[in-house]
Amino acid sequence: MTTDQDLPMDHQSATAVFAAKGIDVTPNKDQGVIKVIKRPGTDGDWPMIGDRVTVHYTGKLLTGKKFDCSRERKEPFCFNVGKGQVLRAWDIGVLSMQRGEACTLLCKPDYAYGAAGNPDKIPPSSLVVFEMELIKFEGEVLTGDGGIVRRIKVKGDGYTNPNDGATVDVHLEGRCGDRLFDCRDVSFIVGQAEDKGVPLGVDQAMDKMQKGECCLLYLKPKYGFGSEGKPEYKIGPDKDIVYEVTLKDFKRAKDSWEMDLSEKLELSAEVKNKGNQYFKAGRYYQAVVQYQRIISWLEIECGTEKEQQKKIQNYILTSHLNLAMCFLRLKEFSQAVDNCNRVIELDENNEKALYRRGEARLSRNEFSLALADFQQVLQVNSSNRAARAQISICQSKIKEHHEQDKKTYANMFQKFAEQDAKTGKTKRRRDESVRTSFNGEVSIKRRRRSQDCPS
Repeated sequence: MTTDQDLPMDHQSATAVFAAKGIDVTPNKDQGVIKVIKRPGTDGDWPMIGDRVTVHYTGKLLTGKKFDCSRERKEPFCFNVGKGQVLRAWDIGVLSMQRGEACTLLCKPDYAYGAAGNPDKIPPSSLVVFEMELIKFEGEVLTGDGGIVRRIKVKGDGYTNPNDGATVDVHLEGRCGDRLFDCRDVSFIVGQAEDKGVPLGVDQAMDKMQKGECCLLYLKPKYGFGSEGKPEYKIGPDKDIVYEVTLKDFKRAKDSWEMDLSEKLELSAEVKNKGNQYFKAGRYYQAVVQYQRIISWLEIECGTEKEQQKKIQNYILTSHLNLAMCFLRLKEFSQAVDNCNRVIELDENNEKALYRRGEARLSRNEFSLALADFQQVLQVNSSNRAARAQISICQSKIKEHHEQDKKTYANMFQKFAEQDAKTGKTKRRRDESVRTSFNGEVSIKRRRRSQDCPS
């Protein structure tokens, strides 16, 4: 790495020295960021735009004065590279580095702190030097469960993205391992990619992409072809897949705030039917997307007429009930309970919501809560045979649970009793040993005294 003595003292000589030793890594080759490699990378792999990178760095002025250092804080720094979260020089420089590489970057003001500098640290219009080490990098995680990871090969143009309902034109290349199984140009509506045989993960990544962007999407089975696989592509169940996606063009749909209530209600009917189609086909995640769209449109609407108000509430209730059913099928029982609760907040005696919440709670082994739900279903509709059957199951489960508790506590108390008995025996043996030893010592002392006494 550079030392304080290595640092030149003026801009012109600094640029000359670095240019002689290193390379200009700026796209337009204006020597705004010159890199000198101090230690090559380890595996020949570079980060891509949007990757989460972890670095150590030391920032210095040309005088050698240090103004920032992650190593002194004993904590590396993380950011998404190429996203404008840090200095331009860092985005450019780190994208040129390999994993494990250490280098020095000479950065002109336009790529660092500009004409203003940084008060108390960086004088105006200063060249600065950064000693950088790229520790690791990984793709940008797009979902909370890590099921979709994106790595951007080519950055897109502009600042707009496809929205929900937008029509997109894309080029797709799908791979499973090293095998290319899908290569085509296709158009689809965001939220309805399933209709064109496009995986859910590609569909859900669309609103993060820009026109002209080319990215790699690493999809877990949930966002790929699931437990069923894709026989026509010769992909078995529960396989990870990778799609290279190029967004060639798109046309945005109207946003919620651009639609009046009549448009929302009309569109809700279409989207509900689409959700029902996906549900009947067993495409529960795709159905979830449709029902959630309806809620996002209508949950803040009030309506000025009674008929409109009734339609709004009906769509919201139905969507939450359908979501609960989807999450029951997906075994995401907490989500099912949450959606049932939303319905019960609006209609406390809703038979379907009470029953489905009972099913979810029963699956979570919350037998008493489930029993209460099914009993309330009977209060609403005493002829509900399914609820009666579930009550019997709950009562049986509660009885089994109590019997298991009895056995557990009985075994526990038996172990405590055995431990106490064992401890008591050990204590008695110890006491007997002490008494024996004590008596022996007393006998010896008596004999000694008798021998010491005058005869």
